Amino acid sequence: MAAPGPGEYFSVGSHVSCLTCLGQRLQGEVVAFDYQSKMLTLKCASSSGKANLNDVILINLAYVSDVDIINDRTETPPPLASLNVSKLANRARTEKEDKLSQAYAISAGVSVEGQQLFQTIHKTIKDCKWQEKNIIVMDDVVISPPYQVDNCKGKEGSALSHVRKIVEKHFRDVESQKSMQRSQAQQTQKDSTLSS
Repeated sequence: MAAPGPGEYFSVGSHVSCLTCLGQRLQGEVVAFDYQSKMLTLKCASSSGKANLNDVILINLAYVSDVDIINDRTETPPPLASLNVSKLANRARTEKEDKLSQAYAISAGVSVEGQQLFQTIHKTIKDCKWQEKNIIVMDDVVISPPYQVDNCKGKEGSALSHVRKIVEKHFRDVESQKSMQRSQAQQTQKDSTLSS
């Protein structure tokens, strides 16, 4: 069976197998089907191999050469799981705050290095914010430009020590990455010189 004709559709819960125009066989449970756009959504076994996860694949049936219905579901599908709206609202609010923080840093003229350091710290410690060009961590530690370990100021203690370790590791990782890129560039240059 090729793409569905007029009046044909796929029932939610049915199991189908599709052969794409690239020769790839996709098989899974129908989660959704939009007749107008000819888009089919399948829930498939996880590509990671984890049993508690699934892959969700969107398939444009215009690029499918064959569709086989393995098991057609005729009964009414189960109701959709309810969404935790407050959790979604909190996630949206947090994402918005993060983006506004990034925009503030850019508009304040913070260096790229400072922005990258802020992102690194924020992954570990959520309680960090900008105060002009300074990074404030847990309201205890202030990191001022040029954002090196020596620029971490605050009351001596575990918070300051922890933040200094994060800053130190961040710049060590950045330097390691730059060093690797330089060696790759030199190797590419050697390879192109040898082949000339």
